[in-house]
Amino acid sequence: MTVNTTTYTVTGMTCGHCAASVREEISAIPGVTDVAVDVASGAVEVTAKQPVTREQVAAAVDEAGYALT
Repeated sequence: MTVNTTTYTVTGMTCGHCAASVREEISAIPGVTDVAVDVASGAVEVTAKQPVTREQVAAAVDEAGYALT
């Protein structure tokens, strides 16, 4: 099984609740196995067992109320 890990930058997160919202929405994408969020830097590392597009991640982040840069 191939595992893909990609790091994105999300703007607007300021607290743990923000991180939890982003993590929850991205985790709902089919194939995503792990989401690590660093509020201070805005870094979001997405690990998936199948390819996940930037558009899928951007839509999930938007649903959480934040923006992908």
